[in-house]
Amino acid sequence: MKTIRILFLSLTILIFLYPVKILFSQEKGPKVLVVTAHPDDDAVFAATNYKIVHDLNGVVDIALITNGEGGYKYSTLAEDIYGLELTDEEVGRKYLPEIRKKELEAGGKIIGIRDYYYFNQKDDRYITSADIKEILDSNIWDLEYIRTGLKALMESQKYDYVFILTPNLQTHAHHSSVGIIALETVSSMDINDRPIILGATYGEKNDSTDKIYDIYRGFDQYPITSVSDTIPFIFDRTQKFSYRDALDYKIIVNWLIAEHKSQGTMQLGVNRGDYEVYWYFDINRESGKQKTRELFDKLKINYFKKKEYN
Repeated sequence: MKTIRILFLSLTILIFLYPVKILFSQEKGPKVLVVTAHPDDDAVFAATNYKIVHDLNGVVDIALITNGEGGYKYSTLAEDIYGLELTDEEVGRKYLPEIRKKELEAGGKIIGIRDYYYFNQKDDRYITSADIKEILDSNIWDLEYIRTGLKALMESQKYDYVFILTPNLQTHAHHSSVGIIALETVSSMDINDRPIILGATYGEKNDSTDKIYDIYRGFDQYPITSVSDTIPFIFDRTQKFSYRDALDYKIIVNWLIAEHKSQGTMQLGVNRGDYEVYWYFDINRESGKQKTRELFDKLKINYFKKKEYN
């Protein structure tokens, strides 16, 4: 009888500990901070972030620099949804910051975003990157507050990666400014403590290989944006999975885009972008390339278990 009780106790302990063993045996995934200017910019990284969270047991947080109030000109279709005349500048600037945060977090719930860090800088107006000094050499944003906050966040959370939009002359100055500030912040950290920072854009399958690889070399006026590698890391949103390989990751991106109803032009991005293209900045450690290569190799793997039906 004593032997039976001991056996029962041993089995009970084993059953109790088994889920814990499984939990701790899972490989810890990458930890990523996405730093963006506007509440819908994270769409560029959406499929990569989704797979990092759902397939690689990783963590993704977002640091949002502006409050998004400057998007009022594109809110026509959202006026009936929110019951507000959002295209009126005064109304839009008053209500859009809170509306767009909720839209961001609704999209983030789909992706699996863990935390949001809001810097609440004024989204003044559209400025081309040719006039980027209007942001970086002015008091429109509290640049010291942003740099200090980002550095404290990166140091405390010990991210493996920081994702930004690639700073360039063809994009919004807010995008380029945020990218440059993030690069400066990473560069100010001890070389051994720096996260790997990658700049993202997107490409289409009908683009030539040369066009994809010639997209980015850096922003000439800002050497910190320099990229020497001619081959980027690529996540293919058209990866097939599920029953009869009927689904792909563009669906996830489309779901996220659909949450940003206050920004009508966002919906024009549905089904655009077959690839998420990531560039390795020169300020990164050379040794980080292998780590990044291994990450993107894992992102190519189909982790979905196919179900069979009669």
